[in-house]
Amino acid sequence: MTINDIPAVNASLNALATVLISTGFVLIKTGRKTAHRAAMISAGVVSAVFLVGYVSHKILKGMAAGAGEAVHTQFGGEGAIRAVYYVMLITHVILAIAIAYLVPRTFALAFKGEFERHKKWARIVFPIWLYVSVTGVLVYFFLYQWWPSAN
Repeated sequence: MTINDIPAVNASLNALATVLISTGFVLIKTGRKTAHRAAMISAGVVSAVFLVGYVSHKILKGMAAGAGEAVHTQFGGEGAIRAVYYVMLITHVILAIAIAYLVPRTFALAFKGEFERHKKWARIVFPIWLYVSVTGVLVYFFLYQWWPSAN
C-alpha cells in the first residue's frame, strides 16, 4: 500500500460507516436495541479508523511535499460542478468538525444509561453524521474519480 491508496481506503471506511449508521437507525426503529448498539459502536470505530487514516494521509502528504507546500488535493472540475463541489466540501468540513464532538457525546449519554437524552441528541446527530459519511465518499469520487486535477 502506498500513500496514494489511502484516499480510497478512507472512502471505503466512510461508505462502511454509512451502511452501519443506516443499519443502526433501522435496528433502533424496529426495537432491536442490542443490535443497534453493536451497529453504532461499529460505526464509531470505523469512523475513528477513518479519522486516523485521514490525518495520517495529510501528514504523509505534507512530509512528501516539503515545507510550505500545499497538502490538499486540487479539484479538477470546471463551471457549475465546481460550485457544487465547494458547497458540498464546505458543509462537509464544518459538519465533520461538529461530529467529532457530537458523536462521542451522544455515545456517552447511551453508555451512562441516559436514554431519553441520548434519543434527543441522536435525532439531531444521526442526520448530520449520515450526511458527513455520504459526502465524505462523494468528496473522494469528485476529487479522485470524476474530476481529478491535472496536477
